[in-house]
Order: sequence, then structure tokens, then C-alpha cells
Amino acid sequence: MNPLFIIVVIGLLGGIAIGLQAPLASMINQRLGVLESVFVVHLGGLIAVSVPLILLGGGKLGLWQSVPWYALGAGFLGVVVVGATVFMVPRIGVAGAITLITMGQLLVAATIDHFGALEVSVSPISVERLLGLGIVLLGVWQTLRS
Repeated sequence: MNPLFIIVVIGLLGGIAIGLQAPLASMINQRLGVLESVFVVHLGGLIAVSVPLILLGGGKLGLWQSVPWYALGAGFLGVVVVGATVFMVPRIGVAGAITLITMGQLLVAATIDHFGALEVSVSPISVERLLGLGIVLLGVWQTLRS
């Protein structure tokens, strides 16, 4: 099977998951609160990933100390993402929340790529990339205005 096809399918599944997670987490938020919603979402994730890890005998978890200390902040960032989502969805809707999150992702991704930070390959910002980001930014503005 074509590797690019697999990448596209996995990327779309990830996007679908984010699109569904936002309103579901918002439902929890409306009934329990922001912190409780973030906790329940991450507890569900912990349970979901624990099953395959148990079946794999823990995988490579024993090597966690080989990971740079700052990379362990990814869990905290996941809390920020879910917290921001459950805060925004009741106020601006799912499309607005996902659009803002996506714009933030693109801005940080372009910066990381440009400098080759966090062990990624350098991919300098070009006029074409800036134009693409500008178009997305206009889309964000249009989505939020509607």
C-alpha cells in the first residue's frame, strides 16, 4: 500500500478525532467543569493506551529517562489543548475552536521547522509558506466572524 496514502488516512483520522473530541469534552465541561473535563478526557486516554501497553509488556516505558526532560512537558501541553478546547467550544463553537487551535499549530510548526528546533529537520520559511499561512489566517478570521 502507498505510504503517502497511509499517512493521509492517519492524518484524517487524527483530525476527525480532534473534531469529535472537542464537542464531547465540551459536554463534560458543561456538566462538570473545565478541570474535571480535562481530567476525565485524560483518564480515558490513559485507560485506552494502558491496554495495548499491558499487552506489549510495557513496551519501552522503562527507557523514559532517556527522553529529554523538556519533552516530558508534552503531557502538560495536552492538558492545555483540552482545557483550551473545552473553554472555547461553548463560546465560539467547534469550528471556531478547531480553527484557532489549527492556526496556533501552524504558526508554531512553521517556526519550529524554520529553526529546526526540537530535533526536526530545518525547513526555512519561504514566501510560499508565508502566503499559505496568511490564507489560513484569513480563513480563521472569516470562520470566527461568521
